[in-house]
Amino acid sequence: MYRGELSLTLWALIFINTSETCILRTHITAVEGEPFYLKYCLSSPVHKNETTTIRWYRSNRSQERVELKQGSSPRITLWDYVLEFWPVELDDRGSYFFQMGNYTQQWILNITRRNKHSCFTEKQVTSKIVEVKKVLQITCENSYYQKLINSTSLYKNCKKLPENDKNPSIRKNAEFEDQGFYSCVFSLHRSGKLFTITKTFNITIVEDHSNIVPVLLGPKLNHVEVELGKDVQLNCCALLNKNDVVYWIFEKENGPDPNVHEEEEKKAVTSEGKLHSSRILRIENINENNLNFLYNCTVAGEGGTDTKSFILVKKADMADIPGHIFTRGMIIAILILVAVVCFVIVGVIYRVDLVLFYRHLMGKDETLTDGKTYDAFVSYLKECRPENGEEYTFAVETLPRVLEKHFGYQLCIFERDVMPGGAVVDEIHSLIQKSRRLIIVLSKSYMSSEVRYELESGLHEALVERKIKIILIEFTPVGDFTFLPQSLTLLKSHRVLKWKADKSLSYNSRFWKNLLYLMPAKTVKPGGDESEMLPVLPEP
Repeated sequence: MYRGELSLTLWALIFINTSETCILRTHITAVEGEPFYLKYCLSSPVHKNETTTIRWYRSNRSQERVELKQGSSPRITLWDYVLEFWPVELDDRGSYFFQMGNYTQQWILNITRRNKHSCFTEKQVTSKIVEVKKVLQITCENSYYQKLINSTSLYKNCKKLPENDKNPSIRKNAEFEDQGFYSCVFSLHRSGKLFTITKTFNITIVEDHSNIVPVLLGPKLNHVEVELGKDVQLNCCALLNKNDVVYWIFEKENGPDPNVHEEEEKKAVTSEGKLHSSRILRIENINENNLNFLYNCTVAGEGGTDTKSFILVKKADMADIPGHIFTRGMIIAILILVAVVCFVIVGVIYRVDLVLFYRHLMGKDETLTDGKTYDAFVSYLKECRPENGEEYTFAVETLPRVLEKHFGYQLCIFERDVMPGGAVVDEIHSLIQKSRRLIIVLSKSYMSSEVRYELESGLHEALVERKIKIILIEFTPVGDFTFLPQSLTLLKSHRVLKWKADKSLSYNSRFWKNLLYLMPAKTVKPGGDESEMLPVLPEP
């Protein structure tokens, strides 16, 4: 006898401790991004003695049960009677089953989106009505996660209240200005990650009356999204007097709907001493007849009546979009995408032409206020030998003929524009400083003592002083550039132009367009007396 009493006592202690945080509701709503758990409640010692095999299942879209095991997901943890989510996400919505021997318990879990513009989610708010001058008490507690909670903060209308972070609470005589949304935010750490859990109360302050006017809580008109073939529960909550009643009106002209069931009214006294009532209307296997129909809930008493309505609407999905509209939208989207891609490709291919057209259209001129004299300094091989005569002719005749006479630029050519007898080094450095570009006519025999200083001075101005830009014209193919200064390799590839006599004769050829693109923008009047074709120069 003593042993049996001891077993029952121990079992009662285990049951009391387990039932503190167990979940009895079958329909549960959680907020995405927050930790969440499902816990089975031991109802009797028979369940404990029946078997030690415990399994958790989840039903997939085809309503087939899939067993959940430890390690199947990094967010889900199994602890015998508890299923934990770290955190719960939108994809976790569905049905979950706890099985122990022949006994099975089911929960239907719905996940609501977190409100990114508020510190709480409106669908997860507990409403409290407090009479003025009566006790208003708000305590932030979470018994299940208590050991993991690092800090707790209390907010009113998303503004933090100066309370103790360990156990913030409010206990005072209610005033009308105390009305608002109070949010308890619990911060907890697990496996090096920070999680938050929010519990929000909607506090309404009312006048102090012994007999109140019965009122239904929540909006007067509610649109509830549903899926055909599924079940839904409509909950009607009211604040009322002892003899007031809450009832549903849902019958149609052709008689009652066999799929609609009204559950018993449940009354409870709130912590403020007010009578709170709720009555659920359960609609099973929803069909088209249940949609767009008013399900009215009414509270009635000596103080008056109040009514709120629910309308079931079909949840919007891709299947609701007419096929021709969807197809037309996809075609338009593809055409727009193709047009954008073509526009980008044309912009890349004809970038130079577009820039030149823009300069001409806007009359853009970069040379007005920079204080420089020349548009470009031309560096070339000064020795006119038979083997490099073409390069010399190109530098001192062709470039001036096109850029100066036809396009209106001012070039600095040393042999032409510098009076003999001066200090060559100083003259070169001064002329480069007065120029906006440095044009290098490059060939195999380019590098000599005369041009080395021009090149080094120009590179210093371009790479160090940032006062000049370099344009490299490869007049003859150069396979090995090792004879050039290493800093010249930093030159951008689009600033290297290749001269091809057979393709570069016309002023509208790609070579001259690219050269104009690299030259400073300048308002010029092309010469009308120049031929559109250059004299034929044999290709090197």
